[in-house]
Amino acid sequence: WRIYLCASSCRGKKKTTRHTHQPPSPTPSLLLLNLFSLIHLPFASTLLMASSLTSKSILGSTKPGYSSLSPELRRLSSPAVKISIRTQTKKSLQIQATGSSYGTHFRVSTFGESHGGGVGCIIDGCPPRIPLSESDLQFDLDRRRPGQSRITTPRKETDTCRISSGVSEGMTTGTPIHVFVPNTDQRGLDYSEMSVAYRPSHADATYDMKYGVRSVQGGGRSSARETIGRVAPGALAKKILKQFAGTEILAYVSQVHQVVLPEDLVDHENLTLEQIENNIVRCPNPEYAEKMIAAIDAVRTKGNSVGGVVTCIVRNAPRGLGTPVFDKLEAELAKACMSLPATKGFEFGSGFSGTFLTGLEHNDEFYTDENGRIRTKTNRSGGIQGGISNGEIINMRVAFKPTSTIGRKQNTVTRDKKETEMIARGRHDPCVVPRAVPMVEAMVALVLVDQLMAQYAQCHLFPINPELQEPLRTASPVELEQPQNAAAL
Repeated sequence: WRIYLCASSCRGKKKTTRHTHQPPSPTPSLLLLNLFSLIHLPFASTLLMASSLTSKSILGSTKPGYSSLSPELRRLSSPAVKISIRTQTKKSLQIQATGSSYGTHFRVSTFGESHGGGVGCIIDGCPPRIPLSESDLQFDLDRRRPGQSRITTPRKETDTCRISSGVSEGMTTGTPIHVFVPNTDQRGLDYSEMSVAYRPSHADATYDMKYGVRSVQGGGRSSARETIGRVAPGALAKKILKQFAGTEILAYVSQVHQVVLPEDLVDHENLTLEQIENNIVRCPNPEYAEKMIAAIDAVRTKGNSVGGVVTCIVRNAPRGLGTPVFDKLEAELAKACMSLPATKGFEFGSGFSGTFLTGLEHNDEFYTDENGRIRTKTNRSGGIQGGISNGEIINMRVAFKPTSTIGRKQNTVTRDKKETEMIARGRHDPCVVPRAVPMVEAMVALVLVDQLMAQYAQCHLFPINPELQEPLRTASPVELEQPQNAAAL
């Protein structure tokens, strides 16, 4: 059903005119705005009552008309204002699965659980004719996999991926890509206590509160093993960004517990993947890397855990990515990164520290570089202004809490609400941030490739304004010779 009205004044009198064409469907807020613009303020309370009509009163009537209106709306139906109700063909209700998909143009849906048969993803919307093989995805999956060092979970998984659709003769076909990674080292008996009692600060209790049932072994979907279905498509997204625009995405550990890497010790303009992968904690500064490893070892041997921060930068991001208001680029990045397990905070640019500055101190002044491009002298905006990328380095920080599952005695309650104590068993990371590095890179890449495709569709389908816009350039052959994969090491 639709409600719309139109009024015009003529020689001090109001008369109504009916639309002869099909008007756009107004939202409830737009309807209220139209009503308020036509009726004096004293009628506001009446309007609010009128707007409280439920769908039951409208949809429940087979022939809605004047007689089906509430008394409030009948009073509003005067010679000055007419309310017209038109019916549309009923559409069947559709319920879509929630929480397991991300993206609009480049859409990823993940599936699987920690102790099920396997995990993976379906990638829909990938452009065709892109060279792709399992090895393109495996490099980042290896960076994410468990058991890679003494400061990660001892669970042994090869995380070998298989592509079973969407690729033919080494090229993407434009159809959905199915990626699957089997689970091979499950230990379901380690979770026997967790079938009875809830792990403090874990998702055990809230999954029961929401669904009334949960997968106990390994935490089910709340396990970080689900992120395999993010890292694999993230590797593909990074390849597309690199090939199309020369965009590079690099993340590294900048804090473990109380060991904080000073920002001025990392040169974001020249940071390399080799520097990051040079140690097991993935900190590009060797001195601070040793301090971080020692901090993790100190709690690991005591059955405890610590948290940390992952910093991520994006170089050569195309200008114009992001959409004003609700779909700002930083908002999309925050949502994507905060969807990762164990995340507790997100900052970009100056972040919370920017609140200590004045506007004069914080503003990034513009200048024109030697190539005639508009740049900023500083980058406290973090490469994003007004929700849109400005071509500078995008930088953000993601905070991760200490791992919830620890081998220490803690107070908790059972599923039947009895207080008890528990010591969690199982194999878990004493600190998640070393393995979270490729996860953050993946989520940032998924956001950017989706935004790139949206920008191309909306603002570059027709000729651009060369005075103000730049083309979404294709990477040069030199850039293509420097991929972010094993060859770079």
